[in-house]
Amino acid sequence: MEKKAYVCATCGALAEEPGHLCNPQGEATCGYCGKTHGAQEKHYCQGKLDDVKFVCEGCGRLATSKDFLCNPKEVPNV
Repeated sequence: MEKKAYVCATCGALAEEPGHLCNPQGEATCGYCGKTHGAQEKHYCQGKLDDVKFVCEGCGRLATSKDFLCNPKEVPNV
């Protein structure tokens, strides 16, 4: 499978994931459910929020695994 590259329209930075850019351009495909959406569009997979266990202390991104975050911390039980 070929990797996609996304470009930031503001500064020209390149990244393999649109979430790592402040103003990404193009389309993104979700690695969990396969849905295609705009690179700037927020996408939440059906049922995935139930599996969220980590939050990035740097940017606030939520994830099911700490491997997806640069500064992970376990989500506190409320």
